[in-house]
Amino acid sequence: MKGIELAKRYYEECGKEMLLSQFPSVRQFLAVGLSGSGSECYGYDDELSRDHDFEPAFCIFLPGEDIVDRATAFSLERAYSKLPHEFMGFSKNAVNPVGGSRHGVIRMDEFFLEKVGSPDGRLSPAAWLTVPEYGLLEATNGEVFSDPYGAFSAVRERLSYFPEDVRLKKLAGHLLLMAQSGQYNYGRCVTRGETAAAQLAVFEFAKSALHCIYLLNRRYMPYYKWCFRGLKELPVLGELSADLEYLISSGNGEEYERKAEIIERVCAAIAAELSAEGVADVKNCDMEHLAYTVNDKITDGYVRNLHILHGV
Repeated sequence: MKGIELAKRYYEECGKEMLLSQFPSVRQFLAVGLSGSGSECYGYDDELSRDHDFEPAFCIFLPGEDIVDRATAFSLERAYSKLPHEFMGFSKNAVNPVGGSRHGVIRMDEFFLEKVGSPDGRLSPAAWLTVPEYGLLEATNGEVFSDPYGAFSAVRERLSYFPEDVRLKKLAGHLLLMAQSGQYNYGRCVTRGETAAAQLAVFEFAKSALHCIYLLNRRYMPYYKWCFRGLKELPVLGELSADLEYLISSGNGEEYERKAEIIERVCAAIAAELSAEGVADVKNCDMEHLAYTVNDKITDGYVRNLHILHGV
């Protein structure tokens, strides 16, 4: 059973009645769901994931103290801690009475402040360009089971994806890094016999290519250990997963020619998708030229005039 399904069933069968019967005056203001860090919030959990932080549990997100005061929050914490410790063959983790930092009662403003640096999800262009992408994903992943008040869901909607100018700025920066690392430095490092530097160049190329593919799909890229898992599920250019895996897992001897061909193939695929999107009229796969073309499409003068690598 996936963690998100376990959490939902635990809420429906154990938590829902507790909230309705014990907290009728504030129930309408509470959001319930599972979101944040942890593979179960992405739907990536498996048998191996169950060695830590896997339990029948959910999150109760509270608005500010002007709506749900401290005394009520404490009562909610106590009530949550008394929910069944065994459910469908799974046991709750031995955590403190409030349910720990990932589950239990959480102030929504504290949750969003931790993930994106803003308690209400309102970000300036500068903040959008610097907040970690995995933080944005952790703020918007998982599932909301109930949110009658709507405040929690409203912030998630606000953070659902980058503003278009920010997306283009990030694309421009990663396209330039693809040019520098893959189309230029990789071959030079191999020619000089600097195999370690060559592999680092390939890693940088693959990392920026991954970012570009997620940006083309308008999806946040998850924490590094999940980025290939997520890549395989993307509708746009997800098929490049095998090529990118080969680049970072093979050597730089007799594999060089094949790797150089793959680099150009990846560049061509990304360039073609940008052309199909109408962002750039691609006549060749010079990623440096393409990077500046994309940057010129940014309408916000402040964002456009920042250094091209500012968003990466």
